[in-house]
Amino acid sequence: MRSITAALAALLLVSGCNSAATSGGSDRAGGEGAVRGVTEDSVKVGGIVSMTTSTGYSKKDTDLGARARFERANAEGGVGGRKIEYLGAEDDGQDPSKNLAAARKLVQQDKVFAIAPMSSTTFSGADFLQQQKVPTFGWGTLPSFCGPSYIYGFGGCMVPTPGGTISQTWPEGLKKVTGGSEGRSVAILANDSDAGTFAIRTYKQSFASAGYEVTYAEPAVPAGSVPSDWSAYTKEILRSDGGKAPDAVVSVMQTPYNIGLFTAIKRTGYKGVLTDPTDYDPALLAKDATRKALDGVHVLTSFQPFEQDSADMRQFREDIRKAAGKDVPLNMHMMTGYMSADLFLAIAGKAGEDLTVESFQKAANGFSDTGTMVGDRAEPKGQKESFGCGALVRLKDGKYVVSAPFTCYPPIPFK
Repeated sequence: MRSITAALAALLLVSGCNSAATSGGSDRAGGEGAVRGVTEDSVKVGGIVSMTTSTGYSKKDTDLGARARFERANAEGGVGGRKIEYLGAEDDGQDPSKNLAAARKLVQQDKVFAIAPMSSTTFSGADFLQQQKVPTFGWGTLPSFCGPSYIYGFGGCMVPTPGGTISQTWPEGLKKVTGGSEGRSVAILANDSDAGTFAIRTYKQSFASAGYEVTYAEPAVPAGSVPSDWSAYTKEILRSDGGKAPDAVVSVMQTPYNIGLFTAIKRTGYKGVLTDPTDYDPALLAKDATRKALDGVHVLTSFQPFEQDSADMRQFREDIRKAAGKDVPLNMHMMTGYMSADLFLAIAGKAGEDLTVESFQKAANGFSDTGTMVGDRAEPKGQKESFGCGALVRLKDGKYVVSAPFTCYPPIPFK
C-alpha cells in the first residue's frame, strides 16, 4: 500500500484491453430471470488482491478486512434479505496477466455478482469488468477507478485529471501543524519518473492554492535505486527559500527513499516539518533504524486514523478482531478491504430486495451518505473526484499520534 499511496495522484494508465471478452456482459446469467451471483438467499462476491509478489510485499490483509465487514453484515441479517457469500480473494501476484485472469475466473467461472475488494498496483482486468458490467470496489488510486461506470473507489477517484479536481487534504491538514500557511514555505521532492512528474504537477498546485510558497518542486531522485548520498538534494532543498530552509519538506516517494532523505535532512540540524503520504504502517516501528528515521514525520492518511477514537473505528477494531480470531495490529490493507466491502454493502442495501446489476447501478446513481471513515460519500461524484477527506498522523516516540484530525476539505480544480 505504501508504494501505491506514494504515487497517489500519479500512477500511469494500466493496459489490458479484453480482446476476447464474452457475451457483452448481460447482468443476467444462467437463463431468463437469473441474475449472475444472486439467489433468493445469497449474493456471491469475490476479491482480487496482490497476496504474493516477487519482492515479498503483500496486501493479504486486504482480504481480512473485506471478510471482517462481510461477516458483520451477515451477522446483522445480510443485505436485502440475502447473506453475502464471500469467496475470498484471488492472488494476482501483482502481475497484469494474472489480474485479468483472476477477473475472468471470478466472473465466468465463479459467477460473482461483484468484486470487492480489488487491491493491486495493476488493474488490467478493469476493461473486462466494465464490459461485463461487474460492480467493482477498491481504493481509487489507479486511473481505472476514475470514469468507468461499474468501478468504484471507496474514497472516490484519487487520481486528478484535467477538468477534475485535486483533494486539499494534505496542505490543509499541514496548516494545523505549521500554524497556517501565510508566510510559510514548502519544498516538494519526487522521483524522476512519469509518476513523480505528475505528482509534482499535482502537489505544486495543491500547496500553492492553500497559501504556501512552493520554493522547490522537482522530480529529481532516480526512480530505479535509492541514493546512497543525499547531499545534492538536501543542499538544494535547504537553501531554496531565498537561501534558507523552507518551513516544510514534502516527500512524494516510497518508504526507502523517505528514510534516506529524512535521515540526511535531520543530520543537517533542520528543525522544520517533514511529511509524506506513505509511512503509516505499524510494521515500520519494528526496526530501530526505521523508527528513528521516521520519528517526527507527519504522514497523510485518506481515512480515519486508527488512533482517532470514534464509534466507527471501535467497530472496525472489533470486526477485525473477530475475523482474525485474535487481536492483530491494524494496517491500511485491512482498511482497504473493509471500506471496499462497506461501500458495496451500502449501495446494495439501497438497491433492495430486487437486486440486479441494473437496480444496483440505479441505486448507485444518486447514492450518498455521511460521516463514514472516509468522509461523506457520493456517487457518481466518486467516479470523477475524491471525497476530499483525510488526516495527518505523526510518529512520535515510537507511536503514531494524530497531528491533524480527520476532516473533509473542498477540492480545487486540476489544471
